[in-house]
Amino acid sequence: MDVKALSDARAGLRLRALDTFAAMRHPNYRIWSVGQFISSIGGWMQNTAQGYLIYDLTQSTAYLGYVSFAWGIPIWLFSLYGGVVADRVPRRTMLFLTNTLLMSLSFIISGLVFAGVVQPWHILVMAVLSGVANAFDGPSRNGFIMELVGREDLTNAIALNATIFHLATILGPAVGGLAYAALGPGWCFAANGLSFVAMLFALWRMHLPAPPVRQRAASALMELREGIQYALSQETIRTLLINLAVFAIFGFSLTTIIPAWAVDVLGGDVRTNGLLLSARGVGSLVAALLVASTGRKGIRGRLLSMAMLILPVATLVFAQLHWLPVSLALMAMMGLGMLIWGNVTNALLQTEAPDELRGRVMGLFVLILFGGQPLGGLLIGNLAARVGAPLAVTIFGVIVLGSSLMTWLRAPFLRRLK
Repeated sequence: MDVKALSDARAGLRLRALDTFAAMRHPNYRIWSVGQFISSIGGWMQNTAQGYLIYDLTQSTAYLGYVSFAWGIPIWLFSLYGGVVADRVPRRTMLFLTNTLLMSLSFIISGLVFAGVVQPWHILVMAVLSGVANAFDGPSRNGFIMELVGREDLTNAIALNATIFHLATILGPAVGGLAYAALGPGWCFAANGLSFVAMLFALWRMHLPAPPVRQRAASALMELREGIQYALSQETIRTLLINLAVFAIFGFSLTTIIPAWAVDVLGGDVRTNGLLLSARGVGSLVAALLVASTGRKGIRGRLLSMAMLILPVATLVFAQLHWLPVSLALMAMMGLGMLIWGNVTNALLQTEAPDELRGRVMGLFVLILFGGQPLGGLLIGNLAARVGAPLAVTIFGVIVLGSSLMTWLRAPFLRRLK
């Protein structure tokens, strides 16, 4: 290779790197990223421990679904109002409050575990209270990204946010599984509580302009109705939200029964559970980097269409093949499909919605995504208890595949979205 060709290749790599990490040129986003990464590792340590602890206490796949369902109840009740609050209250203030509540809950459960008195109902109560916090956290957190990077780098920032989150998904479950086996679940909950300190510090360190004064001529109910009417009147937003509902209930919820799958189907233990969740994180990390590097290339519609097929096909194969190495590879493919779909949908909804309605549109996003998964978790947990986990996963995979094919045929405009 001659000198000029080598120089051109290096320049091309630098440009691709700049495109992939464009949001990192914003100082506030860099601070946010560090806090988010540390907090996400702690969160995945707790999620891994919580699922296995519940299964260890109850030996019930249905109870795994109950915990997921309990978390979803406040999501259904409060997410839409959380979107109204996100359009009224400074989003950083809201995030301070929600992260403080979540930190407190982790320390409380940790104390119950260390005291040797933890019961399944304690975790159900924690799930409900965590759901309340997340119902208000989700719309503010999603809308806050625009304040950190602006509209031009929004898709890239959302993808990098997912990259950070899913890098933690690789590390957190693996570390959580090892910590659970070596030290017990109490330390996993305590580690998550400590990780919120990093997020709170990051929020405090940011230098943001004073938030604009928002006019509140209408009541909260009127503003909520305005957001819903707008979403339903826009074909792109309406179609994205309907498809998101199907994916959230029947696609994303499959991880609810992974603790039982690790033990009953693969013959493993808590470490197998951690490996499966980490494998999903690997696929999600690859997907997030893919979305980040293509955020400015105008191919979001094609990425969305690709994810529609990857997730259900990988799910159906996963249900049939029960060898751990193959299961890990398929979990990675499922993570890739989940991430691309959720990430691109998030970015498209935010860019399609006007600034004054973005919080309410993201409230709908949170309601459907985070409210649909617990409903799906309840359904698949009970279905698995009745017909077995492999058949339950197969049924859910067929539903998602059917929905994807119908969308491909009836909504071709999605593939043309830039």
